[in-house]
Amino acid sequence: MIPLVDLAGEYQSIKKEIDKAVDEVLKSGWFILGPKVEEFEKKFASYLKIKYAIGVASGTEALQLALLAAGIKAGDGVALPANAYPTVFAISAIGAIPQLVDIKAETFNIDPEKIPEMIDRRTKAIIPVHLYGQPADMEQILKIARRYKLKIIEDCAQAHGAIYKGKKVGSLGDLGCFSFYPTKNLGAYGDGGMVVTNNKKLAEKVRMLRMYGEKQRYQSLMLGINSRLDELQAAILLVKLRHLDEWNKKRCKIADYYRKILVGTGVVLPQEQPFVSHIYHLFVVRVKERDKLKEFLEREGIITGIHYPSPIHFQPAFKYLNYKRGDFPQTEKACQEILSLPCYPTLGRKEINFIAQKIKAFFK
Repeated sequence: MIPLVDLAGEYQSIKKEIDKAVDEVLKSGWFILGPKVEEFEKKFASYLKIKYAIGVASGTEALQLALLAAGIKAGDGVALPANAYPTVFAISAIGAIPQLVDIKAETFNIDPEKIPEMIDRRTKAIIPVHLYGQPADMEQILKIARRYKLKIIEDCAQAHGAIYKGKKVGSLGDLGCFSFYPTKNLGAYGDGGMVVTNNKKLAEKVRMLRMYGEKQRYQSLMLGINSRLDELQAAILLVKLRHLDEWNKKRCKIADYYRKILVGTGVVLPQEQPFVSHIYHLFVVRVKERDKLKEFLEREGIITGIHYPSPIHFQPAFKYLNYKRGDFPQTEKACQEILSLPCYPTLGRKEINFIAQKIKAFFK
């Protein structure tokens, strides 16, 4: 069986480091917002070359707190790509209105040319999502944001270490948000997230919002929530951060090898933009007979995924947005064709060759 991800294999490769880090936390008796969280915040900020990083409980809450810190209120509009299924829940959580934008077929990221068509008097922010590990076209998005005086909150949940024109994602907008869900390129052993920014006032707001709006203990200056990264996860992430660039390089090599051996097989291979460094959180191909191929590969012991099978406007929970089928044609088409193949640092050439062999067999 070839899994979609191999978290057990990843753990075995760094077992001694992880066990030591966890043991230190357990012996310390300090489990919430302690020295490990502070150390990880500093080191992650340094890694991104950004001033401030604030650890929170999940990627979704990172986005929620970033929106609140940026002054987004109930009834305000927030633009995002129509395929960003998890992202949209952060917007709805604060009562803001998701304003969907179609994607570019080549990258699966938000299409900057479509953003102005959606902007209206409600619109206060844009959330570009660096999907699958490839940065969105931030230069064009930032120009639009300046023109319309909108906040930019980057969703970097799948793009730890990805680079856009020399800068790591998360450092380009007003705020950047990361998820440390276990399957991410930098993943914890549970939930976790981070908000990053170069703006001191925004950083102070997020720090207060993650802890009941408190500036001092038991003195709430604003309405906040309970969203804290814990010491165990911070200790684990500190270990993994040391390996992140190496793991990302391995993912890129796997992607290059996939491209080499899957040419002419019947799947459409992902396109990497020349001005970015894609870190292949997922290796996503397109195929018209997606569901049949997925079932065939599963019978052969190869687990694949679909990220994501349904556009936001097809979800019953977002029926109230009043979008209809056909409003976002590129998104709708992509959701019917995308298939994520196994792509993780411990995946070997033997397994990749086997996957390619079976894909070729399917099309024959």
